[in-house]
Amino acid sequence: MATAQALVSKYFAGSRNDLVAGGVPVAAIAAAHGTPFFAYDAGVFDQKWVSLRTALPNEFGISYSMKANPLRPILEFFLVRGCGLEIASDGEFHQALAAGCKPEHVIFAGPGKTEAQLELVLSLGIGEIHAESTLEIERIGRIARRLSVPARVALRINPNADAQGGAMRMGGKPAPFGVDEEELDAVLDLILSDRVLSFRGIHLFSGTQILDCKILLAQYRKGLELAGRVADRLGRPLDTLDFGGGLGVPYFAQESELDMNGLREGLGEIFGEVRRDRRYAGTQFLVEPGRYLAAEAGLYITRVSDIKTSRGKKFLIVDGGMNHHLAASGNLGQTIKRNYPLALVNKLWEPAEETVDVVGPLCTPLDVLARNIDLPRAQVGDLICVFQSGAYSRSASPLGFLSHPTPPEVWLEAGQQTLVRSRGDYNDFVRDLCPSVPVRA
Repeated sequence: MATAQALVSKYFAGSRNDLVAGGVPVAAIAAAHGTPFFAYDAGVFDQKWVSLRTALPNEFGISYSMKANPLRPILEFFLVRGCGLEIASDGEFHQALAAGCKPEHVIFAGPGKTEAQLELVLSLGIGEIHAESTLEIERIGRIARRLSVPARVALRINPNADAQGGAMRMGGKPAPFGVDEEELDAVLDLILSDRVLSFRGIHLFSGTQILDCKILLAQYRKGLELAGRVADRLGRPLDTLDFGGGLGVPYFAQESELDMNGLREGLGEIFGEVRRDRRYAGTQFLVEPGRYLAAEAGLYITRVSDIKTSRGKKFLIVDGGMNHHLAASGNLGQTIKRNYPLALVNKLWEPAEETVDVVGPLCTPLDVLARNIDLPRAQVGDLICVFQSGAYSRSASPLGFLSHPTPPEVWLEAGQQTLVRSRGDYNDFVRDLCPSVPVRA
């Protein structure tokens, strides 16, 4: 169960009644940089990396999905461990290169790639482009011929309904993602007819936030079935088979952790068969997780600035909210608001004494970080931590809403805190929105 206390016990050893992350008291980070802020614990990233690497057969490579969190120290952390990167925009491509990733270790997936984006990545030698439509395939070929460069292309498949699962299903229905499985042969004809296109393999992505290893294993078997079918047609193994991401983490009560031992054992059985099948000889198998690697390493810290009671309900009003952490507010895909794991930083093990709503400072009733949550009695000035904040948090939020300052980000490792992104201020908004107005000194 994804309770705050369970997460503290698992990942933040050394915490007693006060939260300590990466060997640094969270209260000390708040004193140094103010609130609200995001902090990331390198030790937790390492635990997640080892857990995933141990579960996967040696034939697997890992490409971190930058959309989860593109912060440079996170990218560098995974790159030094031999990880590749998966991008979904030219902005992420620039960030990948700036972090030291070689272009050939980058894969580009996502619908609606523009001509300018494709020209950029092709001109710099990207590893693979995962095509999502026939028009995109034609566009890649046209640009590659104009640039006189090779275009390494994989085909993203929208599989049929027998490969579905997870909290957010991506395939098995009409979707902007990938080519429908039933169109595979016709689209493959299009790729193979264009000599400038180097067909590399297929990419299967059926869903995300999967907490049942049996669903993942079924999807991997589906990917292998498709890869075998294409290999039979080509008369050779595919270069790559990308199973996508999808590995989940438990955010809410009643959710259980993904069984990584079960995943390891299931993959061991599957790959016992794969290694005996010449259709997969030399194929590079890939997964591209983001959330699984990043979510639990991140903390969002905000301070109680006001406490009030309205018609019998108590509200803790904090200095950060949905503008920084849209997902925790329930406004990033939740139909019914459920609370992320949340705790008072300086009262971790004190008993709950009251039921409150934790709300942000924005002038909208949508700005609710937690509803009807049981907490120890809070005071103005107390710090609140929203756990599971390393993925799809700051980077997935409307930072410009109401022009509040953007939150800083702090990297925590071996008892040291490093400010890696400063707090945005009034001048940032002036430059972006009103360039003719003088900035403050």
